Amino acid sequence: MINGMSLITGLIVGAIAGWLAGKLMNSEGSLLRNIILGIVGGFVGNLVLGLVNIHGSGILGNIVVGVIGSCIVIFGGKKLLK
Repeated sequence: MINGMSLITGLIVGAIAGWLAGKLMNSEGSLLRNIILGIVGGFVGNLVLGLVNIHGSGILGNIVVGVIGSCIVIFGGKKLLK
């Protein structure tokens, strides 16, 4: 389970979060890349926001956390590749 969600729901939320983060960060990539970014971003977002005691609740909250985490991952990836 991902934050109490089923695996399928977690993948869908990750896909949406990755897609939104890709649009926000002007990052071009495939749907599979966006899904992976969203899932990794969800973990990163939960870790970073958990440090300041902020947690997403419900699907919308988890999408927001996933988008924030995915933006962090995309930003870090762009900085590493320069």
